[in-house]
Amino acid sequence: MDGGPSIRRFFINTLFDSTFMLLGVVVGSAFIAEPELKVILGTMITVSFALAISSGVSVYEAESLEREREVRELEKAMLISLEGTQVTKSARRVAIIVASINLLTPLLVCAIYISPFVMAYLGIVGIKMAAWASIAIALGTLMFAGMYMGREGKGNAILKGIRMAALGGVVFLIGYWISLLF
Repeated sequence: MDGGPSIRRFFINTLFDSTFMLLGVVVGSAFIAEPELKVILGTMITVSFALAISSGVSVYEAESLEREREVRELEKAMLISLEGTQVTKSARRVAIIVASINLLTPLLVCAIYISPFVMAYLGIVGIKMAAWASIAIALGTLMFAGMYMGREGKGNAILKGIRMAALGGVVFLIGYWISLLF
């Protein structure tokens, strides 16, 4: 059983969810009148763990359901039980691998986007500079992920990348306008 398409699909989905979520956290907490670095760091880490667990569990359940359905259809076509065979073991293994990758994706994204704030914590840069750097990294990630999707889909990779980065820009603007209220 091939898990490649599921891995790509769920990874891209979780990458976007993680990026947009953390972009919202950064904009909503770093651009207020008096930002608190520990609150920014704690919020980024906490929401990333929450999304990691949510993504990992939901993807595992969805993949398990789909793999079990495929095994049942195969059993029906073959008129034999496949319980305990390499087919069922492979189906479970693929579900675990796909879910594990999706569990780790928000944590990896957080590790990347939080790095400018760690530099702020160490006194190397200020909070606002860290926020701008994190936003630039997030928009760059969206651009490259969009380009990857455009290339894989045999479409215009640059246009897809620009569209994804533009959506990130929209999230930034909405978050920035909201942060001006506080």
